Amino acid sequence: MTGESGVIASFYMEEFEKKVIEQATHKPTCWYRYVDDTFVIWPHGQEKLQEFLHHINGLHKKIQFTMEIEKDGHLPFLDIDIYRKTDGSLGHKVYRKPTHTNLYLQQSSHHHPASKQSVLTSLTHRAITLCDQDSLPQELDFLICLQDERLQPTTDPTSHEANNSDYQE
Repeated sequence: MTGESGVIASFYMEEFEKKVIEQATHKPTCWYRYVDDTFVIWPHGQEKLQEFLHHINGLHKKIQFTMEIEKDGHLPFLDIDIYRKTDGSLGHKVYRKPTHTNLYLQQSSHHHPASKQSVLTSLTHRAITLCDQDSLPQELDFLICLQDERLQPTTDPTSHEANNSDYQE
């Protein structure tokens, strides 16, 4: 969506969501939407949740919702892993998809130093923004290890440094 269409779609969805919740027999405890992702806390059980999903998908043939359900106490939402703590409260930390590779700019690359520094700066900002106080130390430790790996010389035989080792003084 570009220009005004995104704004119009967002306004429409706000009204649609109000209608959905007003008409529902059982209502969610909370409902948060960012563009096309919605986070809902549902206290009424699995059967009523399926009924609610059927209800909202029956209101407009072009607007269809799908859902992911908490698995092993975790639910990814955007870049956040929302998890259930042992006391039953919710925590949050950085979420990485299973396919995430942790590949970022190597310090030995030929990018501008500010670009290389911005990798760690932005990942640290992301950690501070997304992690609760319980998970922040673990995420910062992870970033320190990641930075240490980025400082190691590359051993990739196809890298520029490996192919031009005769030319280095």
